[in-house]
Amino acid sequence: MAALTIAQDPAADKVLSEDPFALLVGMLLDQQFPMERAFAGPAKILERFGTLEPAALAAAEPEPFADLCATPPAIHRYGRSMAGRVQALAAVVRDEYDGDAASLWTTASSGAELVARIRALPGFGDQKARIFAALLGKQLGVRPQGWAEACGAYAEPGSFRSVADVVDPDSLQKVRDFKKAAKAAAKAGA
Repeated sequence: MAALTIAQDPAADKVLSEDPFALLVGMLLDQQFPMERAFAGPAKILERFGTLEPAALAAAEPEPFADLCATPPAIHRYGRSMAGRVQALAAVVRDEYDGDAASLWTTASSGAELVARIRALPGFGDQKARIFAALLGKQLGVRPQGWAEACGAYAEPGSFRSVADVVDPDSLQKVRDFKKAAKAAAKAGA
């Protein structure tokens, strides 16, 4: 995998770069929480739980696992509820992809199939699925036929719309600025 810099922390980014399931979990946590902190969550789970192996996470006792995820600094603003989502995601990866998160994208025959597979995951809607597929395409070279069309505007080269475009602190700020402007425009139009 490529050397990702989404968490803006070398240790957390190393986990994201080396473990496809960690990257998937980071994307899951990327909602209502600062992007770089969300993507640092998998490293916290790894440090506290000892593994990011989907079968082990799915089988963990829910209450102690939720405690581990909510312990400050928590993996998310809603650490306990996100712990349940992480376990649900781990169960799907274990059961449907033989524990191999990367096979979710390496075996997709088209961009549409890739986005549909991601959208079917717990905690992933249409927008998040398109953003994650764009991240895979832009930063990891995962580009099945039609991937850009399936991702829509998130696949545009040189755009700074989402985590798919974060490669350094400057691009992170540009994505933040884009999101802030989009929110302001939506509010003005409402």
